[in-house]
Amino acid sequence: MTVTGTTPYRTLGRSGAVVFEQALGTMTFGKEADEETSHALIDAYLAAGGNFLDTADVYSSGASEEIIGRWLAAHPTEAQQVVIASKGRFPMGAGPNDLGTSRRHLRTALDDSLRRLGVEHIDLYQLHAWDALTPLEETLRFLDDAVSAGKIGYYGFSNFTGWQLTKAVHLAERYGWAPPATLQPQYSLLVRGIEHEIVPASLDAGIGLLPWSPLGGGWLSGKYERDVPPSGATRLGENPERGMEAWKKRNESERTWTILDAVTDIADAHGATKSQVALAWLGVQPGVTSVILGARSLNQLNDNLGAVQLRLSTEDIERLTEASAPDVDDYPYGGPGVGQRHRKIEGGR
Repeated sequence: MTVTGTTPYRTLGRSGAVVFEQALGTMTFGKEADEETSHALIDAYLAAGGNFLDTADVYSSGASEEIIGRWLAAHPTEAQQVVIASKGRFPMGAGPNDLGTSRRHLRTALDDSLRRLGVEHIDLYQLHAWDALTPLEETLRFLDDAVSAGKIGYYGFSNFTGWQLTKAVHLAERYGWAPPATLQPQYSLLVRGIEHEIVPASLDAGIGLLPWSPLGGGWLSGKYERDVPPSGATRLGENPERGMEAWKKRNESERTWTILDAVTDIADAHGATKSQVALAWLGVQPGVTSVILGARSLNQLNDNLGAVQLRLSTEDIERLTEASAPDVDDYPYGGPGVGQRHRKIEGGR
């Protein structure tokens, strides 16, 4: 929810905490950005009005949290205004209990994150992914206890499906535990699959969405050209086969270039950059609370922050939405007759 008018601040889901509409993601801290650069990124982000830092215990094997912790210690006044989010779930050790969302692991993971950050309280603590082995009741009870103990203010999830999110919401309600506030999904003009189930589930529960990879691993910044293998100091230049961002698959998809053509035209019309257009579109999607920026340099960060000032027209948003429509051919989301069936249902049987 937007706080007032056109202010760039929004509430964190249904909570009363207020965050900037762009969060500073810190996965690059300690790896792609050294400590000096990382601290400069925080300074620039706060100078632009930002107040929301997102990290995780596994980012650079704990170094990201430590770098943030040293910045917080050196800036006690500014630190009072910063909303800190971190995550736990993945292995930080080699033992069989050094991963997952069990009470045993999360207790250790949370205490270790507090220590690395040098704080007594984390505003938003997130489960980094679903754990099929641990009963969800055990996990949610731990999070409720952590809220009661004052170790965390709110909790959320990352990379959950719609049914997983809905199950957690209803279990918390059933037992009177603190409800989840947020969900971090991958979401961009290139990746819109969450709109089928996850977005509706989040809207139904009042969950705030915190999209990660909003530029599709750099694709939406326009840094890659059709049929030109990437090179140089970019993520795909360093590793063209990098996960879901892999160059070959996206290069061969006509949808990728249709989206980029639309982004380019709209950017040119506004005198904006492609990144700013992609971020501005995402920022106005239903349920989105704060878009997580990932930057390895001040130039990248400053460019992305410029999206806050960009106001796309209804026509711009419609063109981007149409150009990026996800490829869905199968029931129940697509395929012959599905759209007609939905129209009949909406109009009455």
